Amino acid sequence: MNKLLALGHSVALLACVMALPAQAAAPADQVQRLKGGDLTPVGAQKAGNADGSIPAWNGGLTTPTPGDTPGGRRGDPFKAEKPLFSITPQNMGQYAGNLSEGVQAMLKKYPDYRLDVYPTHRTAAAPQWVYDNTLANAARGTLEKGVPKGVYGGIPFPIPQSAEEVMWNHVLRWRGARFQHFNNWYQVVADGRAVLVTDAEINEQLPYYDKNSNLEQFDSEGKPFWQVAIRNIGPPLRAGEALLAHEYLDPDKLQTWVYLKGQRRVRRLPNGCCDTPTPAAAGVMTFDEMYTWTGRMDRFDWNLVGKQELYIPYNANSILQPPKDTDMLKGQFLNPDHVRWEKHRVWVVDAKVRAGQRHQAAKSRYYCDEDTWVCVLADRWDANGQLWRTLWSQVISVPELPGSAIASFGYNDLQANTAFVAQLNNEKPKHYLLKEMGNDKVFSPDGLASSSVR
Repeated sequence: MNKLLALGHSVALLACVMALPAQAAAPADQVQRLKGGDLTPVGAQKAGNADGSIPAWNGGLTTPTPGDTPGGRRGDPFKAEKPLFSITPQNMGQYAGNLSEGVQAMLKKYPDYRLDVYPTHRTAAAPQWVYDNTLANAARGTLEKGVPKGVYGGIPFPIPQSAEEVMWNHVLRWRGARFQHFNNWYQVVADGRAVLVTDAEINEQLPYYDKNSNLEQFDSEGKPFWQVAIRNIGPPLRAGEALLAHEYLDPDKLQTWVYLKGQRRVRRLPNGCCDTPTPAAAGVMTFDEMYTWTGRMDRFDWNLVGKQELYIPYNANSILQPPKDTDMLKGQFLNPDHVRWEKHRVWVVDAKVRAGQRHQAAKSRYYCDEDTWVCVLADRWDANGQLWRTLWSQVISVPELPGSAIASFGYNDLQANTAFVAQLNNEKPKHYLLKEMGNDKVFSPDGLASSSVR
């Protein structure tokens, strides 16, 4: 088991957490810490760590990156930096206390796998209105039967009092209000070959972060917080397929549609959730493995383990630079030459399948970055207690938001010696194109049919 930090801040915060009712909003004295206190506006520790390997947060990255093309490809703000050191199968023992179990398993399994560790940059940022809403959420936000109430337009629980609140922070993380991206998805088979399963155009919007929305629409009217439309451009066998999802704070209201080109019909999916295989990944990845975690909280018993300093993939604009997807794919993992690792503080959250529920993963552990609230790594164990899958997300900086976003995500199946890599866009002309909010047909079932190939 990884060694958890004995940070005074974490101990004090967790002690406060344990003393509070599970569904209560954060107390007033804790909320004040977000206003020029020891916490950033979204709830991370503002100070660096004791040895200086994690610096203090100073506002994040909000200036344009050299090489960025508006509406096109993105540059790497740290292109000139060199690794401080590399973690390999040979020296991993001395860094084990700062490595997830999944990463350690990868190093043990693959002799060519390594982590190039770079200086840590705390680039996370958000607009002032998101910070203002986050402050308001901290004072009023609660969980009622696992459903967030009193939250809108910012991080819902910047001072989390439970594991569920940490996971909701990931689900409702700031990554813009509407955006479009084009990318390729690959299944990596046991012999290391990467098979293209999806060439996608993806449109996403978050009414939760629409300035024209309001709190009442999410508390009482049940407005979806996230809408995503995925249209398959290729490969030829799958060209024309499409998927549409409307996610709600109340998971019982989830709506998912699929366009079946053979029938030329849009159909509702009966269970577009949890460990059901998702058509977006040709049935290889489950719905709740998308972006490390996109699922229902009520399937699990959750435990907030604490905070840990961990080496995680971060400031991943480097993965966008190679011109070909094949430059990024190296057998069962992303090419280590282009993957940047940094030391950051993460919230560690455990999930075990609740009595009476079923799930392929009997236990999971999530590692969620304190600055962006993205769960960047996760590990899953099977019913026999064997480490099964290790999941990852690559987070890029989008300074014009300002903010951070998941560029690519995937998993390694440590038992089957296979992998899945979603959303590689090295061969695409556009990297995370920001757009204006709208109510157009892109996010409607009718639009799903009209935009698809028959």
